[in-house]
Amino acid sequence: MISEKRLEKFARVAALRQDMTVILENVHDRHNIGAVLRSCDAVGIQELFILYTEKRLQERHLDEVKSTSTGVRKWMDVHFFTEIEPCFKEVRERYDLVLGTHLAEDSKDLYTLDLTKKVALLFGNEHEGISSEALTHCDGNFTIPQFGMVGSLNISVACAVTIYEAARQRKAADLYDINFDAQPHKQPLYDKYVDIHNKRYDR
Repeated sequence: MISEKRLEKFARVAALRQDMTVILENVHDRHNIGAVLRSCDAVGIQELFILYTEKRLQERHLDEVKSTSTGVRKWMDVHFFTEIEPCFKEVRERYDLVLGTHLAEDSKDLYTLDLTKKVALLFGNEHEGISSEALTHCDGNFTIPQFGMVGSLNISVACAVTIYEAARQRKAADLYDINFDAQPHKQPLYDKYVDIHNKRYDR
C-alpha cells in the first residue's frame, strides 16, 4: 500500500516538472553524470539526454552509465544515444530551443537568456567541450560569467549553475504550478511514479 503522504508527494513532484531538459555530449565521468541527474531532479527536470558519439566512450562507459543506480535515477527518464542526428531529432520533437555552453563571438551571457521557454541545454565533455557537429544543432551559445584565474567550471557545476538560473526565471514567471489537478497532462507522469513505487515494493 502507498501512503497518502507518498501519493501527495508524487502529485506535487509531477506538477512541478518543467518543460526543459539537459543534453550531455561525451561526458567521461559517470560521477559528473550522477551529479547532473540530482541537480536536474532538484529543479524539476524529468528527462536527460546522454549522447556518446566517441567509440572509446561507448565501449567503456555506455553500459556502466545505463546500469548506474542512484536514488534519483529510477524516477527520471534517461535517453541514451550514440549518434547525433537521432538524438537532436528527438530533442526537437519536444523542445523549441537548443542552447549550448560554448565560447564564440556570438555567445551570450547566461544571465541575459530567456530560459522560460521549452529549452534544451547542451553541455560538452570535460576536455573538448561541445563537438562542432553538435554545435550545428544549437540555436545559440552561452557562457557563464567567471572572474577567476582559471576560467572553467566542472561540467556538473556548470550545469547546476545554468539550470538554477532557469529555475529562478521560471519561478519568477510562476511556471512552478503546484496545482496538480489543473494539469491533466501530468497524470501519466504521476501514474509512472506510482508504478515505479509498486514495482519496488511488490517484490
